[in-house]
Formats: sequence, C-alpha cells, structure tokens
Amino acid sequence: MDFTPTEEQTAARGLAARIFADLATHERLRAAGTGSDAELWKALCAAGLPGSVEETGLLGLVLLLEEQGRVTAQVPFAATCVYGILAVARHGTDEQRARLLPGLRDGTTVATGAFPGTGAVTSHRGRLSGTVDWVPWLRDATHVLVPDADHGLWLVRTGDAAGIDPVELTAPWSAARLVLDETPGERLGGSGGAGGSGSRDMGGAGGAAVYAEVLAAARTAFAGLQAGVCAGSLARAVAYTAVREQFGRPLATRQAVQLRAADAHMDTEAIRVTAYEAAWRHDEGLDARAAALTAAWWASEAGKRVVHAGQHLHGGMGADLDHPVHRHFLWGRQLDAHLGCGTEVLAELGDLLAEGGLS
Repeated sequence: MDFTPTEEQTAARGLAARIFADLATHERLRAAGTGSDAELWKALCAAGLPGSVEETGLLGLVLLLEEQGRVTAQVPFAATCVYGILAVARHGTDEQRARLLPGLRDGTTVATGAFPGTGAVTSHRGRLSGTVDWVPWLRDATHVLVPDADHGLWLVRTGDAAGIDPVELTAPWSAARLVLDETPGERLGGSGGAGGSGSRDMGGAGGAAVYAEVLAAARTAFAGLQAGVCAGSLARAVAYTAVREQFGRPLATRQAVQLRAADAHMDTEAIRVTAYEAAWRHDEGLDARAAALTAAWWASEAGKRVVHAGQHLHGGMGADLDHPVHRHFLWGRQLDAHLGCGTEVLAELGDLLAEGGLS
C-alpha cells in the first residue's frame, strides 16, 4: 500500500484548502444558517475540483473532504462526488456518462443519495414508491440516487413528482424527506426505466454488488470528511488552550490537557489512515467493503470522542452554540451515525468476515 498523494491529488488538495480557507469563514457559515453556501459551491466547481475526482479517484476525494471538514464548509461536495460523479463514471452507461457528468463537473447538476437502503422504497416498471425520512443535501439536489428494496440503484430527478419536505438535522446539511409515489426513475447502468417491460426491475446479485460498492465508497468518503472535522476541532482546541490561562499558566501546559489532546490526535489519525486504506483499495479495484466498514467504525467511535474532547477543552466557551468549535461538535455527531453508527457497522463487519469477505 502506498498512500502518498500523487502530484495531481496534492495540487487539488492545496487548491481546495485555499478556497475553503478564504470562503468558509465563521461569518459566512453563520449567514448560511442550515443551508448551503451557493457562492462557495460555484467557486469549487469553477476551480474544477468536483470534476478532478474522476482523475484523482476516491483517495483524491477523501483528501478534498478532509479540507472541507476542517472548516465545516456547507456544500454538497461529498454527496455530489460519491453518488453522482463516481457512481455515474463507474457504473453508468456511456449515454448516462455523456449526459450527466458535464453538469456534475460544473455544478449545474447536484446529486445526493438516499443511503443506506432500508427497503423503504419499492420499484415497479421503472416507477418508485416509498419514503426516506431524511436525505442530506436533498434541498440542493437535482438528482438523488435511490436504492430500491432489491438494492437496485435509480436516479430520480427531484422535479419529477418527487416530494421534498425540508427537515433539520444535527448538522446543517440542507436535508429533506424524500417522498416517492409512482415517481419515474432511471436505472443506473441502464435497463428497467419507466415504461420498461417486466413485473420486476433489475436487481439480484448484480444490483446488490453495485449497491455495496457505492455504499462502501460513501462510507469511505464520509470517514474522510470526519477526519477533517476532527482535525479542525482539535486545531481549535490546541489554539485555544495555548492562550487561555488558568492560575497564571496556559491550559496547554497542564498534563491532563496534553493527554486529552494527544488521545484526540491519535483517534483522528486512526480515522484518516483507515479512510485512506479503504479509498486506496477502491481505486485499485480491490474489495474495499471490510476496509470501508473499518473506516466507518473509526469515524463513528473515535469521531465522537474527538469532537467531545474538542468542546471539553474549550471549557465554558465550548458550550456557546455560536462558537466555531460547536459546529465541529454538531458535524462530528451527525457523521457518527451517518450510514450506520459504530455498533451497526461493526455488526456488518462481523457478518462480512464470517462469510469470508476479507481479502
């Protein structure tokens, strides 16, 4: 394994860091409320960063999402890249790639995903019915990737009779409830669209394998986002404790503070390295399911420890809902349970290992 970023990945990461640092300020985040920052999203797309993921792969995306997480920038970067660019580029037909990828690259098309599939959505002759209680960044999306009960994947245009009811999450992810009622869908990879023949649409082993790969990629990407959130929280805590004095000495000189920060640093590194491994395996065409579950477990279990530590090390300031570190706390707790909490992904990993799914 070699996680050393390529020249292209390093350049993209540096560019993303500069754009996020310039535009994802505390004042702009306050102004955005629970919605997305449209100006920041346009800047990222104008710089070609979403489109760069086609070349730099999932590992490149993880590096970019770390930079987003450091500042908790409110843009649909992870969702559009995982459920849009990577899913369509890897599993779409030639026609779907030609039609959808240009808009996904320039930001005029925004994708998200109703993951993980819970069986709440059924498909029949290319029409979908069911309700997904919350989908991140759905309020911004033009397309949503929806798994049906058989884990077939469908692209649904949000304007095609799909009900979108805004909901608020712990983190400000511009989320909404998705309501489908005989809503037309387009099968990712072709076949089985609205008006197609047959009483049941494509599913089975092929559909389940694609679903599993997309879910693994999503878990890896959001683990990378969590690594950035944790790194940002820890950086704020270190800066604060270095200047905040108690009994005439900076808090950072206290051994208990140092140990707490050191533990948070090691947890953050564990999230990062497991996300890198899962992304590398995905990009190399290897089975990444176990690695993605491992990264998701660390993102959940270690992630909540880190953001709790970051808030705790701020003392009373950490309880201020308007303090920047509190935003990291909210994102960390949202990511803790996103796509499965620690106990859920650990149970999945155990089942996978029992089936001999470790390679």
